[in-house]
Order: sequence, then C-alpha cells, then structure tokens
Amino acid sequence: MTATISLSPILEDRLSSTTSTSTSPSSSLRLSLAPVGAAPALLDGAWWPRSRDLAAELPILTAVLDPLWGRITRVTVNPTQWPVLPRKVPVAGHVVKVGWFLAEQDPHELLLLSYRTGRWNLLVVPPWTDPVMAAWLMAAASDPWGTSTASRLMEEAVRLRTASETDRAREAVWDSEGGHGARDPAARPRSPGVMAEGGVEPLHPSRPGPALMGM
Repeated sequence: MTATISLSPILEDRLSSTTSTSTSPSSSLRLSLAPVGAAPALLDGAWWPRSRDLAAELPILTAVLDPLWGRITRVTVNPTQWPVLPRKVPVAGHVVKVGWFLAEQDPHELLLLSYRTGRWNLLVVPPWTDPVMAAWLMAAASDPWGTSTASRLMEEAVRLRTASETDRAREAVWDSEGGHGARDPAARPRSPGVMAEGGVEPLHPSRPGPALMGM
C-alpha cells in the first residue's frame, strides 16, 4: 500500500550537502507516497513533519520530492495549522513560493506544484501525533484507492484511537475482576470491530505500521 523510497548515492550526497547538522535530512524525513502509476486519489501520500516551522521543514521535503516529481516551485497551505508563513523558502538550488488559502484548502493538507509536471496533495500529520496513529494516517493517505479527504482521515483516526482506548479500558476492568482466568477467550468483552473507509485496518498498538522514512 505504501511506496518505498530508496535514495540513490547521488541523492544522499545532495541531501547531506543541504544541511549543516550531523543528521541527514533524508533520515529526518517521514514521508509515505502512493505507488507510482496508481489510480488517481484525493491524496498522494502523507508527510509527518517534526515541527510547524515551514521554513525549516520544507527544504527537507523538497530535497526528496524534487528528483521524484520534478522541481517543486510552489506550495499552498491552510494558515490555521502554520503559525508563520514565509512568502518564499530557499531550498536546494531554487526558491519555493508559499501561498495560503483559508476556506478553500483543507487545514490538514499541503498542496505542492511543479512547474513542468503537475500538482500533488499530501496529508500533513501533526508533529505531535503518537506513532501508532501517525502510521495509520500515513498508510491510509497512501492508499491508491482512497476516497477520503485529509480532514476526514484525521477524524477517522481519532475515532479509531478512541475505540482502541475504550477496548483496552474494558480489558483492564475484565482482568482486574478475574476475567483473565476465563477458559473461553471469546468471552472477553471487546468493542465492536471497526474498519476505516477504504479497507484500512483500525489502530492497534501491536500491529506495525507502514515503513516510514526517518522512524
């Protein structure tokens, strides 16, 4: 469901040259993309930045996307999720213009434009999201058959997390009352099964999420 991004030595060298720290941007990037050639969907993947500092986060993202999608020349965001909006962000070899739409753009979406190639839409996973929820969101946003908007996926993730927490709380009560000694495992109380739109499995702490760059 999730495309695997392999960095060539040339790209790795380019990424290393764009940072003054000892950590390569590629190792800091948490990105999940729909498979190449997949059917058109509302979202082309998900990006999990480490902060809401667009000037700091955008160069790391474009360093990987430029070789894949063509030079990113412009992005747009919803200002409700980004406290500071620079008009331009210097990235490797060029400048990316930043625009914003309040009512017209999903607050959890990043729109990227390439002058020669086209446009893409990425779900932006909030930086403070817990890893289990983030993994689910990145897998769902990379589903080539997905029909949900970025905000719809955020709402669904919260619903699934609440259901999972409720289920664990019920199990804890069951165990504290001696239910762990029951012979029939089917007797253990559980919340009704939930399945997210598009067939993505619900959140579960014991199930691994998609392979994420930088995890």
